[in-house]
Amino acid sequence: MNALVWTAAGSLAAWLWLLLGQGFFWRTDLRLPPRREPEDWPSVCVVVPARDEAAVLPRSLPSLLAQDYPGRAEVFLVDDGSSDGTGELARELAERHGGLPLTVGSPGEPPAGWTGKLWAVRHGIGLARARAPEYLLLTDADIAHAPDSLRELVSAARTGGFDLVSQMARLRVESVWERLVVPAFVYFFAQLYPFRRIAVKASRTAAAAGGCVLLRTDAAEQARIPDAIRHAVIDDVALAKAVKGSGGHIWLGLAEKVDSVRPYPRLHDLWRMVSRSAYAQLRHNPLLLVGTVVGLAVVYLVPPVALFVGLAAGSAGAATAGGLAWLLMTATYLPMLRYYRQPLPLALLLPVTAFLYLLMTVDSAVQHYRGRGAAWKGRTYTRPDTAPEQR
Repeated sequence: MNALVWTAAGSLAAWLWLLLGQGFFWRTDLRLPPRREPEDWPSVCVVVPARDEAAVLPRSLPSLLAQDYPGRAEVFLVDDGSSDGTGELARELAERHGGLPLTVGSPGEPPAGWTGKLWAVRHGIGLARARAPEYLLLTDADIAHAPDSLRELVSAARTGGFDLVSQMARLRVESVWERLVVPAFVYFFAQLYPFRRIAVKASRTAAAAGGCVLLRTDAAEQARIPDAIRHAVIDDVALAKAVKGSGGHIWLGLAEKVDSVRPYPRLHDLWRMVSRSAYAQLRHNPLLLVGTVVGLAVVYLVPPVALFVGLAAGSAGAATAGGLAWLLMTATYLPMLRYYRQPLPLALLLPVTAFLYLLMTVDSAVQHYRGRGAAWKGRTYTRPDTAPEQR
């Protein structure tokens, strides 16, 4: 029982530090910074890598084509070897909806050392280079934008002097599993990369959300994007680190007008989304894996265990420390549930969700050591210096 008391006390200390010392990661009020419309609107090229996205494209692409942008803007959709008619559908949608000009390109299979998405982004940037845009908007094929999304992104970048402005798209939350897992995904991401620190030039914290990244073209060239990160599975974080590392000023916050339309109706779908890159996040390091598993257990699982075991065994110390730690955990999760418009009692289930993430992380490592690597859309990346395997 003494061991449990001390472990619960350690968990409580960790939550006190997370509450006050981790960049107030739990706050969800960081939206696009103050902005004003520029006198002259810079040209923008929108690059959309797309592989087998016919199911979501009718809900996302028209929103890009319909952007109310005063300057010159053009959309480049790169069909990354799709087998479901993604490219043809994109052309049909452009003919049907009109709006911004659309060019559909295809780069062929990625060579060794490149992930498919970044090879597609490279091709799209190459196509856009002929237009000499001042900004590039890198956005995923499942992301829907409000009509003034591009306008506000450019205004924020110009007003704040940012080289990169990124918004964490609001993910779909409709199924039972989405309600349980999705808000926690963004909560954990913000805990790893506190948004407020990202915009501080002196801070080493750097991250972006790949679904919506407005990037100044000069900054992309300075950071050698995407060539410098060509093997990255977690490409958005790698991109932000490269831009910030080359002297760029970056910003990341939560979106109000940018939404993901991709459904994750089953636990299996969410499990694949997380496990395909979880071990890459740990740099495929077994020691980091062990530390992460222990950390998740102490921070998220010990509080409810200490509370209930302490009450059952009559240990006031274990019950008090565990209960206070669980209370802090719950309180820090409430703002994210409000942002996602979910029932607040779901905050009590955060330890359950954390346990699922722990299992997903372990599974990611198991798949790596079985030689399966990070799998996505029929491609498997086992090592950064090898070509992706086709399935």
